[in-house]
Amino acid sequence: MTKVLYVASEAVPFIKTGGLADVAFSLPKELRKIGIDIRVVIPKYRAIPDEFKKEMSFIKSVEVPVGWREKYCGIQYMEYEGVPYYFIDNEYYFNRESGYGVYGYYDEAERFAFFNRSVLEMIRHIDFKPDIIHCNDWQTGMISPLLKAHYNENLEYKNIKTIFTIHNLKYQGIFSPEILGELLNLGSEYNHIEKLEFNDGVSFMKGGINYSDIITTVSESYAQEIQCEYYGEKLDGLLRKRSEELYGIVNGIDYDIYNPEKDNYVYKNYSIDSLEDKTENKLRLQELLNLPQREDVPLIGIVSRLDSMKGLDLVVHILDELLDRDVQMVVLGTGDSYFESIFRNYANRYPEKLSANILFDNSLAHKIYAGCDMFLMPSRFEPCGLSQLIALRYGTLPIVRETGGLNDTVRSYNGFTKEGNGFSFKNYNAHDMLFTINRALEYYKDRTGWYEIVQNAMNGDYSWKGSAQTYEELYMNLIS
Repeated sequence: MTKVLYVASEAVPFIKTGGLADVAFSLPKELRKIGIDIRVVIPKYRAIPDEFKKEMSFIKSVEVPVGWREKYCGIQYMEYEGVPYYFIDNEYYFNRESGYGVYGYYDEAERFAFFNRSVLEMIRHIDFKPDIIHCNDWQTGMISPLLKAHYNENLEYKNIKTIFTIHNLKYQGIFSPEILGELLNLGSEYNHIEKLEFNDGVSFMKGGINYSDIITTVSESYAQEIQCEYYGEKLDGLLRKRSEELYGIVNGIDYDIYNPEKDNYVYKNYSIDSLEDKTENKLRLQELLNLPQREDVPLIGIVSRLDSMKGLDLVVHILDELLDRDVQMVVLGTGDSYFESIFRNYANRYPEKLSANILFDNSLAHKIYAGCDMFLMPSRFEPCGLSQLIALRYGTLPIVRETGGLNDTVRSYNGFTKEGNGFSFKNYNAHDMLFTINRALEYYKDRTGWYEIVQNAMNGDYSWKGSAQTYEELYMNLIS
């Protein structure tokens, strides 16, 4: 049986700041179903709920080198929904009182240098010797360089392979070259363009890309895009160099969590055979948001981090034109204060057309996926995206820009062939987006035709099943 240690900086249900946490929970769960002995390791943050901390059992404490210092590392363990989890415990690094306790501290380099080294040291002390260490994003990027530098001659580690998954190339973990000796116990020869040097600093992300045996990212289109200068964040040359070892594997969603037939957050469960019950969710959502309860008006949803990466500058540019039409909109999310204030302002100006909910509310998010007719996601770039997959699963038709995972999962509807599960536009242009929204609104007027597109959407498979099988093949090829 193939043994995989899956390393991430966050995982549902313990701690979540973004989509990585969803993947770190649902992909290992699916891989275990097909016979992969995969286990997950994350830091033990203060913000992990006490109900989980009480379930953790202590395995061992060890000393971990961080530069010239030896730091305490507690190894703890629990199982959740059939998946084994290890937790790296150090109160100084991860039990922070201020903030959420995950990212954004002055000593990020030291915190995650410690985490990377702790993962490798942990392998000596647990009853699990992985064939593969599967790393995710910059917070785990130094595991592969450290493995080759400090452990390759050790028989316990000699045959371990590494995979590095890029979830978002934009965030790279770039720090002063001094961290090589001070934190990573690496010599100055690593401060070289062919190794870890990046823009006069040292990059965790570059470490993962340069030293791992295989690199994956979260959609086929994104794997191609990041080899181009526009999307490559100055690493496109390196990614082109390693293109033979670079794979794009689209993310899925957890069908146990996102299932309109069983979802406890929605007002009324429904399926592809009972779409009249989706209408009940729409009317109840309108009531909740103090919008006029109208079955006939198209309701457009946005559930997003509020920043320009998500294409919200396009939305703001055409918002007056859009709200002049007979439509309603609901926005849910937090982020850039500029966008927060604009959506609040428009909600005050158009109280019967726009509901702005500047907060994080998982229950409301599920109600939006179930109750809206359309879901707007015009991202500037989108490595994969989960929201459009959830919307498709709930029969809420996505309107997206053709980039990254959006391009791979949303097929623009063709009125002649009756194929497609949503609507899309290519250029990053506000009026191209508005044209596509108007196209969707025209189709919405024909209720019979609209429900044919909804059925196309709900008939698709957006689970992890296919992608998990692709990962299994990748694992097998790597260790064969």
